Amino acid sequence: MFPENLSAVAHLTAGAVGGLGASLIRVPTEVVKQRMQTGQFRTAPDAVRLIVAKEGFRGLFAGYGSFLLRDLPFDAIQFCIYEQLRIGYKLMAKRELKDPENALIGAFAGAITGAITTPLDVLKTRLMIQGQTKQYSGIVSCAKTGIEPRVLWIGIGGSIFFGVLEKTKSVLAERSSRKAALAEKDE
Repeated sequence: MFPENLSAVAHLTAGAVGGLGASLIRVPTEVVKQRMQTGQFRTAPDAVRLIVAKEGFRGLFAGYGSFLLRDLPFDAIQFCIYEQLRIGYKLMAKRELKDPENALIGAFAGAITGAITTPLDVLKTRLMIQGQTKQYSGIVSCAKTGIEPRVLWIGIGGSIFFGVLEKTKSVLAERSSRKAALAEKDE
């Protein structure tokens, strides 16, 4: 449906739509898995039964919004990167790609996308495992708990790093001009 020059848009859209459909199965599965990993339940059937009993059916969809916030960009970006890399590589190779090449491109697309979306994954996990404690009232509440200290430390670190960088550049430039001035005197 999309012209060839908009294939990236088509791939982004396809990835997001596919992720949206899959979320209806992946979210309850992820909620059960996360809670079992934190020791809240021993078996998956117990987890499902007790979550529904204590939190209602909606409990299986805890963190649904944060899941979509993480997975829709993940699915869209990963699928787009994968397809665009395949198109480029195929044009360069002037042939159909072999299975190992597709697998390598897929690994690269997944790794890049995982790095990009990690903060969203942390939000999703925190919201899914909170259970009835309701430590966070939503995505924004959850993000604030991690963002404020991170912004503070990254800000302080950036101040020190860039301050030292600029001072070092200044000192080196001054030394260089002194050496040049001395060299001119000696001539």
